[in-house]
Amino acid sequence: MTDVWLFSYGTLQQEEVQLATFGRRLEGRVDALPGYSTSLLAIRDAEVVKTSGKTHHLIAQPSGRASDEVPGVVLKITAAELAAADTYEVSDYKRVAVRLKSGLEAFVYVAA
Repeated sequence: MTDVWLFSYGTLQQEEVQLATFGRRLEGRVDALPGYSTSLLAIRDAEVVKTSGKTHHLIAQPSGRASDEVPGVVLKITAAELAAADTYEVSDYKRVAVRLKSGLEAFVYVAA
């Protein structure tokens, strides 16, 4: 099974979310998502709130400014774990492929 890179700027960095979503703790390395900014999104899915412990999550959207960037971590996961992340994320998010500040290509969840 091929590994993929997933950039997280929010709750997918939390140990309890990783354990509930992937069944293991992930190790990541610091990176950033250029050209994006974040705002807070109210989460209405009770299971997601229970898992993350948060009623509001960050959500990234393109800012139109190259100088903007969203800090986070890049995680190496399997294709099956990527599918699990798709299930965890609420419909306000969509998964897209991006190039991170490091030059690495990764998936990230941004505003749908």
